[in-house]
Amino acid sequence: MSTAALIVTLGSIVLGALLALMMIPVLVWLERRIAGLIQDRVGPNRTNILGFRLGGVVQSFADVIKLVFKEEYYPGHIKTGRWLYIIAPAITFSAALLAFMVIPFADTVQFGGESLRIQPLPVDYGVLWYLAIGALGMIGIFFGGWLSHNKYSLLGTQRAGSMGLSYELPLGLAVVSMMLTYNTIDFNEMVRWQSGTVLGVVPAWGILVQPLAFIIFVVAIFAETNRAPFNVVEGESEIISGHMTEFSAMKFALYFMGEYIAMNSASAVVITMFLGGYQLPWLSTEMLNIHFGIVALALMAVLPLFLFVIIRWMRRNNSVRTTVSTDGGRDFETKVLTYALIGMGVVLELILGCFVFFGGGGTGTAIAVILLQIAVFVFKLMCFNIFFIVVRWTLPRFRFDQVQTLGWHYLLPLSLLNIFVTAIVIVGVGL
Repeated sequence: MSTAALIVTLGSIVLGALLALMMIPVLVWLERRIAGLIQDRVGPNRTNILGFRLGGVVQSFADVIKLVFKEEYYPGHIKTGRWLYIIAPAITFSAALLAFMVIPFADTVQFGGESLRIQPLPVDYGVLWYLAIGALGMIGIFFGGWLSHNKYSLLGTQRAGSMGLSYELPLGLAVVSMMLTYNTIDFNEMVRWQSGTVLGVVPAWGILVQPLAFIIFVVAIFAETNRAPFNVVEGESEIISGHMTEFSAMKFALYFMGEYIAMNSASAVVITMFLGGYQLPWLSTEMLNIHFGIVALALMAVLPLFLFVIIRWMRRNNSVRTTVSTDGGRDFETKVLTYALIGMGVVLELILGCFVFFGGGGTGTAIAVILLQIAVFVFKLMCFNIFFIVVRWTLPRFRFDQVQTLGWHYLLPLSLLNIFVTAIVIVGVGL
């Protein structure tokens, strides 16, 4: 392995770990902030480190510290299979983490005659890996519910098993229709396919080419990740917390974090298969490399507006009426972060200006394109995660029988119909 391949591989692994693990406190923060917005509340904005609240993100890190130091409780009635009971949360957590690692964050880069993938696990069967490894998380739920020897946990596990049967089938069939469309099981090739256009104008994104498959996949993936309105596995109103009822401290935290990693992985798969992945509309990787100066000029125009919106939101978030509080620490935080954001913006503007006025070399432009595609991927990832959260705090939870009816009576026939139509179009029309 060459030095460049080693650097790209290690960088991709680090980036994948950061996007999977460091995204957890950010997603928890988003969950609370968006829930507060929908319910007309403020959300977390008190916990701070040396006066820095970071909009409430520090509260998520405080929760992590609390769970790490909380007492581990082992129910006395669990006599057999205790070691499986202990590792059950780790199975669910690890499966969700490994499923995320086959997502490409940018296009393959050519360096020194080598094709280097910006992908933590550089495999060309990413779809099959995601379906296989993601499904292993169900084993952790089975072990946790069965070995807890708790009737509520057992009911939650039974619900998880029946939901797995009813939603894995439409989920897999929706993926089959996309495999027929793209003629590949490689995530990276799917994204490249979507860099083209339909009729010369419309971006060839999966959501536009296969809208029915997109709807089926999104509904099924909500159920797969146990997110509302399909979180009947841990329905608090009737079975406490389902399979997690007897777990505490870090064992509960692993289940909790596994759910958010699974949501993050699901969002990554959706944007990779249906929303163009790391690609910008109408701009393939080849076009970006050729016309990056124009793209850099557009970014120079958009960046100040983006920073203005962020700084304005931060100032409004940190403002407190003097009749309520005289907390001067918020003013200090706002000032420091404002200067930091402006400084970062100036540095980025100078770097982009170099590409606009002086042009970039082959290697420099290639690296800039990779960084831009990673930024596009992260932006799309955050947008779909926000969609996950908004749905949770908008729609009420379905009854268990309604969830089963939706899976077996509607999604399964529709997914079979979609495969039939897709096959006719591809084979009959010759697309």
